[in-house]
Amino acid sequence: MNTQDTIISYAKKTIAEEARAIAHLEELIDEEFSNAVESILHSKGRVIITGIGKSAIIASKIVATMNSTGTPAVFMHAADAIHGDLGNILEDDVVICISKSGNTPEIKVLVPLIKSFKNTLIGITSNKESFLGTEADYVLHAFVEKEACPNNLAPTTSTTAQLVMGDAVAVCLLYLQGFSSRDFAKYHPGGALGKKLYLRVSDITSRNEKPEVSPSSNINEVIVEMTEKRLGATAVTENGTIVGIITDGDLRRMLTTNTSSFEGLTAKDIMSPNPKRINNEAMAVDALEQLEGNSITQLLAEENGKYAGFIHIHDLMREGIL
Repeated sequence: MNTQDTIISYAKKTIAEEARAIAHLEELIDEEFSNAVESILHSKGRVIITGIGKSAIIASKIVATMNSTGTPAVFMHAADAIHGDLGNILEDDVVICISKSGNTPEIKVLVPLIKSFKNTLIGITSNKESFLGTEADYVLHAFVEKEACPNNLAPTTSTTAQLVMGDAVAVCLLYLQGFSSRDFAKYHPGGALGKKLYLRVSDITSRNEKPEVSPSSNINEVIVEMTEKRLGATAVTENGTIVGIITDGDLRRMLTTNTSSFEGLTAKDIMSPNPKRINNEAMAVDALEQLEGNSITQLLAEENGKYAGFIHIHDLMREGIL
């Protein structure tokens, strides 16, 4: 077997072994899991998640998932906890302790201290008969038969199982708390996904120039307005109502069709009537859909039937929506 075949073989074997272990976790979800989730749901405090070694890294990721889905959580390294960080734990907090064996020295020191504080303790472990498994108020059984590592030493399958169990807890809490897509956007305002859920057309048009001419404006006035406002287009309005649009393309067509003289031409003569438009309070992602659906690069926005500004596809690209 050549090197490439060996690599592919081991990769597939690793994925298959971890997939089997994760599939088995479904059989381990029971009433104790449900009770553990309810203890978090009804708690007035936060979730403190702790672990040692690779389990600590998994704990940190679960904390991030919970915080982004509406469950306040704090990471506390098990080694640091017994050297001062126990002060992170408040009276109403629920503590989740993660350990494959459940018998590491740090865990054996930490668990009795947590229990002395009277906080609810949830253990995530592969060994229900371990110190952590017997001392925790609730045990989430993240059992794995063996690691994907051929020496059965490097945490691979076990940490994957811990992560999946933590995700299961976080998602259950998300459902029970009625956490919506708009809630998600509130916690992710800087990301593209969040912007798709909260960014409105008005957030963009308010930052753009607002080129505008009347139907009777002469060609010089149209060109000056488009040049000064630098959007490559201008709205044509009458008493604040949109009646047309003039783009760079309209000007180029004017140049090719009126080769003799432009004197006497007005905005009304070259505008495109009834242009595509969108409500200023619509979501920016809806503007993107309309732009792409009509193969155009800009939309006029209106509010209460009046011209409100421009939104350009470049605006959406800058926001990371496209």
